[in-house]
Amino acid sequence: MEPGAPPAAAAFPVRPPLPSAESLGLTEEKFDVHKFQVVERSSGPISYYRVIEDPQGPYLRGVYRPPLETVTLGFELPAHLRRTAKKLRWRWRVTVLPKLADECASGRTDSAAVVYVSWKRGLRWYALKYVWSTVGKVGNICEPHRNIFVAQDTIIRESGPPIGQWFEEEVDLDAEWRNHFEGGDPNAEVPDFVGFGLMSDGDQTQSVSAADYGFFSVLK
Repeated sequence: MEPGAPPAAAAFPVRPPLPSAESLGLTEEKFDVHKFQVVERSSGPISYYRVIEDPQGPYLRGVYRPPLETVTLGFELPAHLRRTAKKLRWRWRVTVLPKLADECASGRTDSAAVVYVSWKRGLRWYALKYVWSTVGKVGNICEPHRNIFVAQDTIIRESGPPIGQWFEEEVDLDAEWRNHFEGGDPNAEVPDFVGFGLMSDGDQTQSVSAADYGFFSVLK
């Protein structure tokens, strides 16, 4: 079996499906995974991601093998959605967990799967990094960064098995930004939501790390 390929019996999400956009009074706009691009870095990293063309829809597969340099893929949100997007949805599944990785433990901050969500106001970037950990505790918030140009938190969204099962995720964009960057103030003005990204890595634990990502959409 190809490294990073899911078990033959792997199926679509085992959790109850999320409510439809229509039932929430919203509309859904889906994104093409072919349009993700490598985030530019001066060293010119080698991309270890590829698109899998599946009958149920194309998705991205990331298979990190040491000693490759870590690569992040990004998707820039169209301008007409930056103020109207309310929720972000995606599906992911892990196929190889990096050894004993824990995003809250120094020297072991690798992730089988990461989805970044980004906002921008002026020169300052805000990011939430949702991770699928190997042994970290779900709900833990790790590696907070705050300076005049960047504010970022890491949130352990999933951890450990099951391997090869799709999970569907949803984040309330305004609520998450306010909770992490304005102490939950419901009246705080939210900056433009500018895009999202993904990453699988295993450079700190020097181990293989692999996941699949797809079916990204926003509800507006």
